[in-house]
Amino acid sequence: MKLELRGITKRFGSLVANDNVNLVAQPGQIHCLLGENGAGKSTLMNVLYGLYQPDGGEILLDDQVVKFAGPGDAMAAGIGMVHQHFMLIPVFTVAENVILGHEPTKLAGVLDLEAARAKVREVSDRFGFDIDPDAIVGELPVGVQQRVEIIKALIGDAKVLVFDEPTAVLTPQETDELMAIMKQLRDAGTAIVFITHKLREVREVADKITVIRLGKVVGEASPQSTANELASMMVGRAVDLDVEKAAPKLGSASFKISGLSAWDHQGTKVLDDVNLEIREGEILVIAGVQGNGQTELTEAIIGMHGKTAGSIELDGRELIGKSVKQVLDLGVGFVPEDRTEDGLVADFTIAENLMLDRSDRKPFAKGLNIQLETLRKFAEEKLKEFDIRAQGITSLARQLSGGNQQKVVLARELSRELRLLVASQPTRGLDVGSIEFVHEQIVATRDKGIPVLIVATELDEATQLGDRIAVMYRGKVVGVVPADTPRSVLGQMMAGISNPEVAA
Repeated sequence: MKLELRGITKRFGSLVANDNVNLVAQPGQIHCLLGENGAGKSTLMNVLYGLYQPDGGEILLDDQVVKFAGPGDAMAAGIGMVHQHFMLIPVFTVAENVILGHEPTKLAGVLDLEAARAKVREVSDRFGFDIDPDAIVGELPVGVQQRVEIIKALIGDAKVLVFDEPTAVLTPQETDELMAIMKQLRDAGTAIVFITHKLREVREVADKITVIRLGKVVGEASPQSTANELASMMVGRAVDLDVEKAAPKLGSASFKISGLSAWDHQGTKVLDDVNLEIREGEILVIAGVQGNGQTELTEAIIGMHGKTAGSIELDGRELIGKSVKQVLDLGVGFVPEDRTEDGLVADFTIAENLMLDRSDRKPFAKGLNIQLETLRKFAEEKLKEFDIRAQGITSLARQLSGGNQQKVVLARELSRELRLLVASQPTRGLDVGSIEFVHEQIVATRDKGIPVLIVATELDEATQLGDRIAVMYRGKVVGVVPADTPRSVLGQMMAGISNPEVAA
């Protein structure tokens, strides 16, 4: 079935999220919709799926105009969506999840679970998914759960499949398997729309590429285009995706984690005997699928996690037991994974955010008074140095783009006297140009002889930015390896397979 979006426009108040967007997906074709976070990709697909109503334009299936009042209409018309965040109920079986919303029944309205199991087996066998219909979804690996999402769409007789950022929670091996499944579905005649911002994946599977920027289609690209060419289309200017850094000049191991364990509020162990050390002038990247203890590790370092055991030492001083303020005062810079929740006060100005946690001391305070002129000069200097795009230092943090919000956090953290930088997913949600800038700042910090700990879920970022890579799985460090370790090995480690022969 052919899908065509013709002149789709979607507004939210004064914001135009989609501006006269045109896209055609043919049967037996993988059409990649490529763009930065916030470019309007997901909004466009939500219009297609009936979650939003367009303010202009029309949707055509096999050259016939259709209108969808909701997802049910879209599914009935043959459109399936594989969401970035799975729409599955963990305590239900595969079969129960797959039929949810369109349950087959026997006489007298009795649920026909055997028919559901048969449908799951049929689709699973056809595509080699090897999925047990009676398996509890919450007990399945993430990659298998995604296959359940695909089965849900196929059982609904989808002729057009939309994959919305489908690899966000997958290991490299699971990503490769998904790419193979997409090609198999394409070869069976399905029209596939693949939404992503990951250039490697686009070049791997795309038959056609449409690039969207700030809600508008800015052009089409060949699958043979280089990563830099695609990135330039996404951003609108030339971009160098390679992280430029010299060999590290290593000093002493000034930051050490020994036997660190942590428990959540329910008593579940979330960190299990973690041992790491970072030398001065070194970047250690923590890699792994999100949710394997990385967040808890950074929280434990900064003093935000409650119940912990073991030792965290910086310059011979124990951090366990210290408050967040005490840890920061020892020279720890912290870039949290959620800048809006933990990194900024949305209704404070840029200037106010730049002096957070230092408003009670020199040079910003004298007695009980804020030194406004000192703050103004400091804020204007950082605005220029970090290329923060804003009306001025009195702009509120909430008025800034994600990239500029991140620059404010970085400007604040890197302007203190640092002995350690901890940055959790520092480029999440940023455009390619902002990513380039953030990488430069991190490398510059390392080159000053400061140990740097980075949490990264993007494997390309981990291998380019890190001097060494520590892989975490279910709260444990599987191994610490050189940054040039093959992706296949890192992928195995991310799935929990240790590789002592390459450990460093």
